[in-house]
Amino acid sequence: MRVETEIGYFVVRAWVTEGIKPGVVACSHHMGRWKLEGQDGQRQLMATVELSREGSRMRLRRKQGVRPWTSADPDTQRIFWSDVGVHQNLTFPVHPDPISGMHCWHQAVRATRARDEDQYGDISVDLAKSKAVFAKWLADTRPARRVSPDGTRRPYMLLRPLKPTHAAYRLPDLT
Repeated sequence: MRVETEIGYFVVRAWVTEGIKPGVVACSHHMGRWKLEGQDGQRQLMATVELSREGSRMRLRRKQGVRPWTSADPDTQRIFWSDVGVHQNLTFPVHPDPISGMHCWHQAVRATRARDEDQYGDISVDLAKSKAVFAKWLADTRPARRVSPDGTRRPYMLLRPLKPTHAAYRLPDLT
């Protein structure tokens, strides 16, 4: 299926399940790691892709999935999978949450049948549209200094695996 966003699309396999409400599309954004041909990377976790550009449109096309290889670790010969998923993160424009500043992944999409020219794993993004979405968002924002009740750029209480120091959350004194 093709999942279209505000700035592009990605092509994935679909599983219809009663576990997801009709009208909702759920895709793990932790999948689909990739590398360009000739680059090193986690061989058991990264597909090899071709990256191309036409005007403001960038396109990622999968050239090869994961496969076994010989190394000092015998487990690298036991790899039986080839699919690592689709890295759709690129197709979601910047939509920071106005309170925390974190990216909002829950966005409206349109799911359709894949087109004849589509291949599993294809990703296409229009950089001009992405820039326009960000400019619109930026125009709608207010400086943090005006809305922060305690002089911080985001709430410190948000859970983070590696939390910066309190000082990193403070807005700079511009006076």
